[in-house]
Amino acid sequence: MSRRRTLGTKKTIALLVGAATVAGGGAFVMASTSNAAPTPKSASESTVCLGLATALGNNQKFIADQRANPDAQSEARIANREAVVAEIKRKQEASGCAIGESAQDSQAAQPSQPAQGDQQAGGGQQAGGGQQAGGAQPSQPAASAPAANPGGGAAAGQQVCNGSTVTLSGEGGAPAASSNQFPAGTKLKVTNLDNNKSTTVEVTSVSGSCVLLNNAAFEQVREPGKFLIRRAVIEKVG
Repeated sequence: MSRRRTLGTKKTIALLVGAATVAGGGAFVMASTSNAAPTPKSASESTVCLGLATALGNNQKFIADQRANPDAQSEARIANREAVVAEIKRKQEASGCAIGESAQDSQAAQPSQPAQGDQQAGGGQQAGGGQQAGGAQPSQPAASAPAANPGGGAAAGQQVCNGSTVTLSGEGGAPAASSNQFPAGTKLKVTNLDNNKSTTVEVTSVSGSCVLLNNAAFEQVREPGKFLIRRAVIEKVG
């Protein structure tokens, strides 16, 4: 009688230990699953990621153009843009985007639906947002010869860069723009149709796109958390 009770107690303890082990294993699996890193978003899934990919592509194209057609200032320009590229990649990581994903502004895929969580606190490189109609435009000419581009001959007050998206160059300093269509000294007015904010800036350097705004200029027209202006009107005003 006593022996049976003892064995019964031992079996009960063994069953309890086994149940606890199974429960613990299940909890470990659940914890591991919940702690798994989320899959990075692509440019086609997120407006923020699209803007950063476009900015990265524009800067990489500028670097490639400078290397293909170097001049006395190319090395300094390339060094500056390589620092910008590194900062954009840091922002891609912080925003949950695929690090290093690159897209040209004239070829960038449009996300089918902007993600609900695509609001990001601004800081560092600020970029504009919005949704620009107009579709793709032909590839832009090389950034190394902006003065020879026919866009430089547009009359003052004329709308230019039709259909272009607008993103950031990542450069600091006072509000300014860079372009592969307009020479230094040209004044451009950029209006974000999604919030009706405008800025008038002077072109101070070349880039791989029709118009890129630096950080300060983008801050004047951007929507919070956005890295791309799709609905923009660009005018040559001087």
